[in-house]
Amino acid sequence: MPLVLEPIEALHQVVHVPVDGILLQGDLRLPPGAPGLVMFVNGRRSSRHSARHQLVAEALGEARMGTLLFDLLTPEEEGRETVTGALKSDLALLARRLMGAVRWLDRQPHTSGLKVGCLGTGIGAAAALMAAVELGDRMAAVVSGAGRPDLAGKALSKVQCPTRLIVPGHDEDLLTLNVEAYGRLHCTRDLHLVRGDSHLFQESGRMRQVADLSTEWFGLHLGEASC
Repeated sequence: MPLVLEPIEALHQVVHVPVDGILLQGDLRLPPGAPGLVMFVNGRRSSRHSARHQLVAEALGEARMGTLLFDLLTPEEEGRETVTGALKSDLALLARRLMGAVRWLDRQPHTSGLKVGCLGTGIGAAAALMAAVELGDRMAAVVSGAGRPDLAGKALSKVQCPTRLIVPGHDEDLLTLNVEAYGRLHCTRDLHLVRGDSHLFQESGRMRQVADLSTEWFGLHLGEASC
């Protein structure tokens, strides 16, 4: 059993996670006494530079949750992805890298004893669910925000961890795909529709709803969130 050292002071650092022979960059924040840590994954673009992810991460930090805004692709791969679109379709690769990051957290003294959850957007939601199947009870909860959980395919029926799907109300096509994915999940799950005019929660106040819904879900399943 690894030694768990409870952080005395708030931890905030840029980390480099070794996976598949490369280093993936992340922004790790850990409040004192955090009961859990939420990983953010997009799949196509940098989670670290996403204003929407940063807003949700701030809300989780206020609720005493740790966060890791994590890039599944290197900057060089992101550049190639913009040109070819090939990597984003390799969900197995993205899920494997996410699993590698969880195992890296298990080796770090300040995070090895923490419950782990994942918030995925876009195809990152499918990668998170596929990784959750392989990780079993090591993945405590998943939130899909404007995500494509349907792309997880056959893995959906094998997901065991509590899963919340958050969908923008204006995007009927995305809602249809999320409702289909919801029906294939057999774990504890729910689906929330956030009303608005954008498919990316860009209106004022919409991302706050997403942040609140995410914080509620992770607080319930990773540890008691403080209000």
